[in-house]
Amino acid sequence: MEQKIILITGATSGIGKATALHFADKGGYNIIITGRRLDRLNELVEKLNNYPSTKAIALNFDVRNRDEVLKAMESLPLEWTNIDILVNNAGLALGLSDIQDGDFDHWDTMIDTNVKGLLYMSKTVAQLMIKNNNQGHIINIGSIAGKEVYPKGNVYCATKHAVDALNKSMRIDLLPHQIKVTAVNPGMLETEFSLVRFEGDEEKAKQVYQGMQPLLPEDVAAVIYFAVNQPKHVCLNDITMTPTQQGSAKAVLRD
Repeated sequence: MEQKIILITGATSGIGKATALHFADKGGYNIIITGRRLDRLNELVEKLNNYPSTKAIALNFDVRNRDEVLKAMESLPLEWTNIDILVNNAGLALGLSDIQDGDFDHWDTMIDTNVKGLLYMSKTVAQLMIKNNNQGHIINIGSIAGKEVYPKGNVYCATKHAVDALNKSMRIDLLPHQIKVTAVNPGMLETEFSLVRFEGDEEKAKQVYQGMQPLLPEDVAAVIYFAVNQPKHVCLNDITMTPTQQGSAKAVLRD
């Protein structure tokens, strides 16, 4: 069977890293990973290339920087341009404050990463998918924060609501090209997410998941794999997943 090519943004940790490893383990995929931390990219590429049926390459750039995105994608060797799957995973939350106390820099970073970065990657890769026989699958990593809002989550929630709207719009726009579009929206998920949100405060980050079992990156990776391995005539448009102990953004059962 011919190898498919999957491109994963934000692959240096969390969902992105877990997804790359999951697809390598299953076999049948060559993998392009992207991220800002070159040392972690190199380490992961080495791991991926140890799988017998996988080839992997890394692109080191920041999705917030449009010029970097375009330059990196233009640098792809021809044999790597036939991308079958794009996982728009790069994203983050910064801060947790009322709107009147928000940090402008935090807002800019979240909007530039979660919305504009997704747009830059989606346009670039969708054009390749259309050129390569009108086929492909785009996975947008959203959040339960894109389905409802919670106190002090204002701008982060707004960016993930934007991802939700873009996912629906992309599905319509790419319909004539038979390109599937799927949103995967996790609830509470233990990655570097809270550590980044609280700017390295490990104590605050741990408190988020205290007394409950959150989702793990591997759980989301398994769902992504399931979504992209449906029959050609099936598209899963929107998936929201939460821990068993989470009923909504704020309803959490703790031990």
